[in-house]
Amino acid sequence: MGSGALLSFVARNFDVLAAPFVTLVYPLYASVRAIESASPVDDQQWLTYWVLYSLLTLFELTFSQVIGWIPFWSYAKLIFNCWLVLPYFNGAAFIYDNYVRPVVLNQQGVLWSATSGSSSFSKPDNLLLAAEKFIEENGTKTFEEIISKAGGVSKSKKSKKRVTFYNEGNARKESKLQES
Repeated sequence: MGSGALLSFVARNFDVLAAPFVTLVYPLYASVRAIESASPVDDQQWLTYWVLYSLLTLFELTFSQVIGWIPFWSYAKLIFNCWLVLPYFNGAAFIYDNYVRPVVLNQQGVLWSATSGSSSFSKPDNLLLAAEKFIEENGTKTFEEIISKAGGVSKSKKSKKRVTFYNEGNARKESKLQES
């Protein structure tokens, strides 16, 4: 009867017993190991996890009255946290890349444009990122044509300029002599 009662207790309270280990103990241990390792990949995994854990905690605090009516919330949260924590699933990176990061980057663009008093291209970094994105989508030839049109360079001049573009994604340089 003693072992049956213990198993019954564990089965009924599995979420309460497992949640602290899944959501806090193991991530804390893994975070300390990530700090001590030289690899930035595990640092990113655990920073991402803690960002998502904080967002989930804020969600729970905000909607605690509604969550109290959901009978399986603790189990759903446990399964979700397992999906976030376990490196096999890589759930933290998926959620961050597809949902959190676009919102944060969009808000940064709004903040930068509001504080600068002009467009988000007022900072050189933003202009460089926009140019790199345009080159990735349309190619360097189209970018060169736009630059030559914007610069007001007439085609009657026969000076030669060397234009070099470095594409980090492909880790290659494209160099071309351009007739103006």
